[in-house]
Amino acid sequence: MSDLPEKQVKRLKSLIREAETNLQAAHELLVSLVGDDPDMTSHAKESIGGRVLEGVFDGQNMVGSDGKTYPVPANYASKSKLVQGDILKLTIGDDGAFLYKQIGPIPRKQVVGVLVQKEGHYFVEVGERSYRVLLASVTYFKAKPGDQISVNVPEDDADSEWAAIEAAL
Repeated sequence: MSDLPEKQVKRLKSLIREAETNLQAAHELLVSLVGDDPDMTSHAKESIGGRVLEGVFDGQNMVGSDGKTYPVPANYASKSKLVQGDILKLTIGDDGAFLYKQIGPIPRKQVVGVLVQKEGHYFVEVGERSYRVLLASVTYFKAKPGDQISVNVPEDDADSEWAAIEAAL
């Protein structure tokens, strides 16, 4: 019976985190529809708790506005098809939980190349260019070296090293 209160507390904490996430999403939707309301913004930040910062996705991590690097879960980056240069918002909860949200996708284009593996990393070769891709994306699409792969890259990809897999063809 002593486990019961601990399990209930864990469940309540989980429900609160979920409610805070839903509240934050609702607030962002409202702001996108009607603009920023200072009263709503301060209330939402108080109810969510923790720190909120923005940064740029570098292909694997978020480089925050504070200059620090924050790990972006590979499954989130893969599922969201994040492209190097996308703007992210990170909410760090009071309990240390990280919640990422893509808030500024950069212009992108789709290109097709061939998946290769070099030195334990996966790349998609498109003409003369070679773009690194996340292992999570490769395994999700069950891709193998030699497969044709459609990837998203920044529209102005002069300096980009990373691509996001759109599909295995």
